[in-house]
Amino acid sequence: MRNIKFIWRYMQGNRLLYLGAIFSIAMGTFFSVLNPLVIKVTIDSIIGDEPLQIPLWFKGIFKEIIFNNSLLSRLTLAAATLILLTAVRGIFLYYKGKWSATAAESIAKNLRDELYNHLQHLPYHYHVQVKTGDLIQRCTSDIEQIRMFMAVQLVEVGRAIFILVIAISILFSLHLKLTLVAMAIVPFIVAYSYFFYAEVKKTFKDADEADGYMSTTLQENLTGVRVVRAFARQSYEIEKFDKKSIDFREKQYRVLRYLAWFWSISDFMCMFQIGAVLVLGVYWAVLGEISLGTLVVFSSYEGMLLWPVRQLGRILTDLGKMQVAINRVQEILDQAVEYTENAGLKPTLKGEIVYENVSFSYEDSLILKDISFEVKKGQTVALLGPTGSGKSTLVYLLARLYDCQSGAIKIDGYDIKAIDKKWLRKHVGLVLQEPFLFARSIKENISFANSAADNSEIFEAAINASIHEVIQSFDKGYETLVGERGVSLSGGQKQRIAIARTIIRDCPILIFDDSLSAVDTETDARIRQALQERNKNTTTFIISHRINTLAAADLILVLEDGKITQQGTHQQLIVEDGMYQRLWKMQNELVLDGS
Repeated sequence: MRNIKFIWRYMQGNRLLYLGAIFSIAMGTFFSVLNPLVIKVTIDSIIGDEPLQIPLWFKGIFKEIIFNNSLLSRLTLAAATLILLTAVRGIFLYYKGKWSATAAESIAKNLRDELYNHLQHLPYHYHVQVKTGDLIQRCTSDIEQIRMFMAVQLVEVGRAIFILVIAISILFSLHLKLTLVAMAIVPFIVAYSYFFYAEVKKTFKDADEADGYMSTTLQENLTGVRVVRAFARQSYEIEKFDKKSIDFREKQYRVLRYLAWFWSISDFMCMFQIGAVLVLGVYWAVLGEISLGTLVVFSSYEGMLLWPVRQLGRILTDLGKMQVAINRVQEILDQAVEYTENAGLKPTLKGEIVYENVSFSYEDSLILKDISFEVKKGQTVALLGPTGSGKSTLVYLLARLYDCQSGAIKIDGYDIKAIDKKWLRKHVGLVLQEPFLFARSIKENISFANSAADNSEIFEAAINASIHEVIQSFDKGYETLVGERGVSLSGGQKQRIAIARTIIRDCPILIFDDSLSAVDTETDARIRQALQERNKNTTTFIISHRINTLAAADLILVLEDGKITQQGTHQQLIVEDGMYQRLWKMQNELVLDGS
């Protein structure tokens, strides 16, 4: 029922096209069913001596030919009638195919658009958990599976029903006993098809998921191909992909084995049924109980009846695949979006920040424990701590990539949970440690955060990020394509372009999540100096392990095991026993040793 509602919903705007396609297949079926009747009349009444049984209107139009004793003229009329019926049938089948395909393509496009739009609004933690390859597979091959069923099999259901109703009605009017023989196997094929569908449905799901895992492995390998080659891990990656490929192949083989059994057994049942009709039909024709033309009609209709019924197995097969695809797509659509458009306050934010007893846990693991501190507008806060201490999580909470479970975070007196998320993130600029660049030009990457920025603003942002001169040294300057994920740039260049992309928005709050780690200390200092001169009222958070980077901060927070173990200025912390002092001494010793 849920899948029916899903299909009905996405058929909106295309239901008339489907009605037109169903009407066309009904008319096409009607004209195809007439062909054997024309042949029957030809054999029994034109060639034979049975009374001519055709509609009165047809006799009135062609009375000169019909009542002409010329056998050739009558056969010509019969042949012309068959050609006309076939041509009309072809026209209806053309429109059936056109309308059903148009509607299916429109449904697939609407579904793709909604799925993509939904993915854009899912929360950050969802995208952290899911696998990119699997999402791609759901957005492409799963939707393609739905489109194929809607374009072909859905209308074929109507065709099968119309053939059964029309053909059976005609057969019963011709000979009751032979009709019962012709219908004897149909219930068994239907039951067998349903049993097959129930058994094979889970196999489709397993094969589809295996395809998703294989796509994920391929996507990860192509994305990390430089790492693979740097560590000479090609053989390992090939073996890993081979395992996923073998798993997919085996599950696909299982599907094919099911299909092979179904088609072979159903073929046997259908051919046995056709043979029974032919043998008994010939027997009754010899006895004179039926005419030779009636035998031809039964032989023709038997194929028309059995193949659509046998096709029920294919329809159910594709239905099973479509249901698996719908469930996989629906799993994404069922995920709650992160926020409602235009929901929450939209105050003017200046950058005064307060953390009040903030705690956060992720999957039953307590990451932050009772964090409290205050930051004045325009101050710089530095965060130091070992890996896993909660530094990144602490600043992600400020941008509401996650929401704290207890306590409160306030900006200028407003609880951030009361502020519209889009509005909040327009005021909080975040530069990640591993910046992502799109496969576009450098100019497009920098202006991504502010599409209205002109060249002067782009150049200014690049100068402040200490990347302008480097960009100008490239052959195409700002029009240089960076390649997928920025593979054509060094780590430091990517980080600086990401910094330029963030500061071009002129946010009152900036967060650098260890995003200066790939640049040298001189460039690091130059960037921080430029940012400070650019906007002295910007509140800045810097995560780093370099004491030189942290030393100029107004407030330094040392996190260990999710707690603030030290806080103060550089001068205060270097005389206080703790992690900051140990790291300061260690880095000073390295500098002295290096000199």
